[in-house]
Amino acid sequence: MLPRGQQRRGVASTCLGGGGAGRDWAWLSVCLELPFGGQWRSSETGGSPGHAQCTFTDTGQHWEKSQERLSRKSLYCSGSFSIRFMLETMLALKNNDMRKIPGYDPEPVEKLRKLQRALVRGAGSGTESQLRVSWDSVLNAEQTGRWWIVGSAWSGAPMIDSSQQKASQKPLAGTVSAKILELARKQRMNTDVRRNIFCTIMTSEDFLDAFEKLLKLGLKGQQEREAVHVLVDCCLQEAAFNPFYAFLASKLCGYDRRFQVTFQFSMWDKFRELENLPATNFSNLAHLVAHLLKTKSLPLSILKVIEFSELDKPRVHFLRKVLYMLLMETEVEDLGLLFTRVSDNPKLGVLCEGLKLFISHFLLKSAQARHSAEEAGLLRERAELATKALQGRAVLRM
Repeated sequence: MLPRGQQRRGVASTCLGGGGAGRDWAWLSVCLELPFGGQWRSSETGGSPGHAQCTFTDTGQHWEKSQERLSRKSLYCSGSFSIRFMLETMLALKNNDMRKIPGYDPEPVEKLRKLQRALVRGAGSGTESQLRVSWDSVLNAEQTGRWWIVGSAWSGAPMIDSSQQKASQKPLAGTVSAKILELARKQRMNTDVRRNIFCTIMTSEDFLDAFEKLLKLGLKGQQEREAVHVLVDCCLQEAAFNPFYAFLASKLCGYDRRFQVTFQFSMWDKFRELENLPATNFSNLAHLVAHLLKTKSLPLSILKVIEFSELDKPRVHFLRKVLYMLLMETEVEDLGLLFTRVSDNPKLGVLCEGLKLFISHFLLKSAQARHSAEEAGLLRERAELATKALQGRAVLRM
């Protein structure tokens, strides 16, 4: 490498093209700039035509930088594919864009994610993913067969023993009197589950005792629904309304939503056969529904199955009885919230309009004839509050 400012001089015989002997050559200067900063200076002196003396001038710094750039460019251009792949991968990782990685395929990663979600969902599904193999099934595998193994064979014996279903029903504590058993037979408690539930309810000291004993029976699935049906039947069969059944029903609804849904379907079944119910059953059902509504054990939306445009005499009498008890026996604050929950749901618009028309045309018009002036005035105030709540929260605040 030459020191900075030092010049290198060389003589090059450059053929400038053959010409005639008489051709006059003058001074010729040509400047050719090179990529690394040097220059070729060629000038023709008074020598023979067609020959020139060329001088190259550069600086050391320009020479070093140009050589470095050329070496890097040649390394990248003529280098191996692995270097380019490494650089592109590093840039993709830096920008957090995996799609720009050469040869990247996201499909295997998505498959693994779906598999992981499926495994986690299966692990969190609870007892549904567990084999319900009892110790008796393992001991009696030679007789009943190993039904929990896929493809296993068995001969002659049923794979599911009925004793397993009966084992889940815990026997009643103590002995039940013959009088209670006879009463259960008269009430058509024709299965062991219904009979146990009936005897538990009848022999309890209060609704809390009955609630605890029902939970100790270990009822599952359909057996839980049988508890609701037995309770409703017992309530309707009473000669006069017994609040014991209403408080027990509220306790069950507050314990688990499954009981609340079962009570709702049970009430709908009773609404469809109102015209066939005896007077005592009819009155007891109205008291039970009113109690469940005012304690918020069931929502007011259970009345949506009643067609307000096609009301017959039994349904008018039933709704008048239920709404009168609901308006007169519920606190003012709870009454507004109870009817506002219906108005907040856009899907219950038909029910809101039906309740407003029924309150104004069937409940208030007959209030003067059926009740005293003081009760009629209080009923009118409560009815106006309920009507405002059915119109929405904004109207209720005014």
